[in-house]
Amino acid sequence: MKTDIEIAQEAVLEPIGRVAARLGIPEEELEPYGRYKAKLSDEYLRSIQDNPQGKLILVTAVNPTPAGEGKTTTTVGLGQAFARLNKKAVIALREPSLGPCFGIKGGASGGGYAQVVPMEDLNLHFTGDFHAVTSANNLLAALLDNHIQQGNVLQIDPRQIVWKRCMDMNDRALRNIVVGLGGKTDGVVREDHFVITVASEIMAILCLADDMEDLKDRLSRIVAAYDYAGKPVTAGDLKAVGAMAALLKDAMKPNLIQTLEHTPAIVHGGPFANIAHGCNSVRATKAALRMADYVITEAGFGADLGAEKFFDIKCRMAGLKPDAAVLVATVRALKYNGGAAKDALAREDISALQRGISNLEKHMENLQKYGVPVIVTLNAFVTDTEAETELVRSFCVERGCGFALSRVWEKGGEGGIELAEEVLRTLEEKPSHFRPLYDEKLPIREKIETVAREIYGADGVSFSSAAAKQIKKLEDLGFGGLPVCMAKTQYSLSDDPSLLGRPAGFTINVREVYVSAGAGFVVALTGAVMTMPGLSKNPAAYGIDVDADGKITGLF
Repeated sequence: MKTDIEIAQEAVLEPIGRVAARLGIPEEELEPYGRYKAKLSDEYLRSIQDNPQGKLILVTAVNPTPAGEGKTTTTVGLGQAFARLNKKAVIALREPSLGPCFGIKGGASGGGYAQVVPMEDLNLHFTGDFHAVTSANNLLAALLDNHIQQGNVLQIDPRQIVWKRCMDMNDRALRNIVVGLGGKTDGVVREDHFVITVASEIMAILCLADDMEDLKDRLSRIVAAYDYAGKPVTAGDLKAVGAMAALLKDAMKPNLIQTLEHTPAIVHGGPFANIAHGCNSVRATKAALRMADYVITEAGFGADLGAEKFFDIKCRMAGLKPDAAVLVATVRALKYNGGAAKDALAREDISALQRGISNLEKHMENLQKYGVPVIVTLNAFVTDTEAETELVRSFCVERGCGFALSRVWEKGGEGGIELAEEVLRTLEEKPSHFRPLYDEKLPIREKIETVAREIYGADGVSFSSAAAKQIKKLEDLGFGGLPVCMAKTQYSLSDDPSLLGRPAGFTINVREVYVSAGAGFVVALTGAVMTMPGLSKNPAAYGIDVDADGKITGLF
């Protein structure tokens, strides 16, 4: 079988102008980045604001396992299937980070015959959006340290600087560092930290801002530090907003590319869901809804992270009302959740499947709490048996969810016809009654506890003494009415990655709470989740290369 990159490199791509024409986008409204990718102009985005809105379909998944689930692959394949049914559809995705691309996870362009292309461009630099976010983030850091060096008029307390530098790479050595070493002119010595770019508040702001005015307003509210009196010092106070916005000017524009079957795909923004809010940009999603009858988007990792934040943060802030949710699972992943060994997943194991299907069940229940119709799809493998597939089908139907098999990895859009038809049937027969999980006016503790109990299934929440003090301070400063963004492991419904299936009798441990005032949410760090990941012993970077003709190999 050909690798994903081999399939992508053999594809015959259409010029981006022809892809745009499928959505009625005039070629003069494109800002090309080569022949096969382009940004959408601000003028075009303004011109479609009054168009009728299409249907919004979220694709999410069970907790990720080493067996693989195929959420992006399913999203792309479903979009291709809609096009084969002569439906005007567009796919709305996040941009990949270089961290997982060179780490363990790999890229984020889908797989098999359900990919967005050009695959190498998308996974490596793309249109430079992440570089712009990194530069804007680090400009604020530089201006902050320079302000202290030049006299510190704002009375910034160096012990209470909360703004961190960033880079788009897994580099654990940068988690905790010391800056300002050297002579008197080299800055004030202090402890500093790095986060990965996709965890930067700038990335969240880029993905939640409606336009340049909103972007600048959000940037101005960023809390970079506290002064000696304990009051916030913002990016606006540091006079950083104009220059940061200038760096982000082009990054604000959504990117248009295509699938292997030339279905339009808008790919924009890329916050992680385990340490950030995990959704593509509001601007891209809203534009897509004005361009097409059906918009298929995804949210990162399992539904306990990506879908929860899509609903409770993105949809709440942007006024979006999703019409349906597609929940992706595999027989292999469910057997793994049921205790089957990784090397035994190809063998039929009804017992392990019956145990592991509890993970799927919890995600189904969670999605239904939002009032959104749910369709479960099994991303099919050749090793799946008829008995295993039928067990999952019956399980889903008995619980009021639609069900369809997906073979998009193997067959592209053709393999997603069954799923597309089930989604269309659901959209027609089951209206959405979307509602967020909690009232954002609740105290911070109650919002965290609501997510922990209702979505994770926890018995309760344990707050460290530091987290408890931070919550009180944030509420005293007026940030108590913001929604919460939970930073948690993606591998389990709990904050312990080793607890598979549907764990019970556990407590969520919150160790730190801080505000992302520009993004408009409060972040709660749980368990051992890190905002700067590290590389594995054998990272994917070892297998990536480029030959004398410029052909890249090893990406996946």
